Amino acid sequence: MQKKKQLMQALSLAFFTFLSGCATTNNASDPLEGWNRGVQSFNDKFDDYAMKPVAKGYNWMMPEFADQGVSNFFSNINDIAVTINDLLQFKLKQTGMDGSRFLLNSTAGLGGLFDVASMIDLPKHHEDFDQTLGVWGVPAGPYLVLPLLGPSSPRGVTGLIGDAAMNPATYVGFGAFPGLSSAVEAGISSGMYVLNAIDKRADNLATEKVVSEAASVDRYEFIKNAYFQRQNYLISDGNLPEGEGDPLENPEDGSLAPLDPHPR
Repeated sequence: MQKKKQLMQALSLAFFTFLSGCATTNNASDPLEGWNRGVQSFNDKFDDYAMKPVAKGYNWMMPEFADQGVSNFFSNINDIAVTINDLLQFKLKQTGMDGSRFLLNSTAGLGGLFDVASMIDLPKHHEDFDQTLGVWGVPAGPYLVLPLLGPSSPRGVTGLIGDAAMNPATYVGFGAFPGLSSAVEAGISSGMYVLNAIDKRADNLATEKVVSEAASVDRYEFIKNAYFQRQNYLISDGNLPEGEGDPLENPEDGSLAPLDPHPR
């Protein structure tokens, strides 16, 4: 009971901070800084008191093979949107690879629980509608921190809507299963999104330490810069001009793709 009270107090304080920071600033390069800092503070508190403890419990409870299976399952669903965005970006070879990856993992991989495709050199790619809009020349707009969702931009918000439209889980509550009521379907859809969020947060517990250490001076500025570096890197497929948006090494796999500044 005492822990619940402390959680509610912390979230209330964070939300008050968020509201007090909603005013915009005169900073032309970051006109929403007041709002963003308030929302980031709220998100950090929510993560500290809710998401992180749940993620740690999830890691403790889930055997490694089951945790990997859940990650593979959601990664396989994500390959639908990846394939569509490949096509929208005119990456025809990659479209074929990612489409084949989805079909193979959905069948031989038992619904995506096993990543069979990676075993035969069909690697996972990361394409979303935000990147597609960037490839089309749509500007990102100012930095924008979203409640619970974290770093984004006006283009990123549109990207989230587009990606949701490409996710089959979005349509579960709209008669996808005739034998189930709409309430049950909505519960299944919501549960899938929650489980995916918890699984991602659990997978990024180790990454969080790197972000915290690197952001020791000004966490807000670090996360903002890391977000735009990562997006530019992904949009250009890593072909950035020398010295522009140097990537951050990911300690999980040693890759040079910029680290996700808001692990969830």
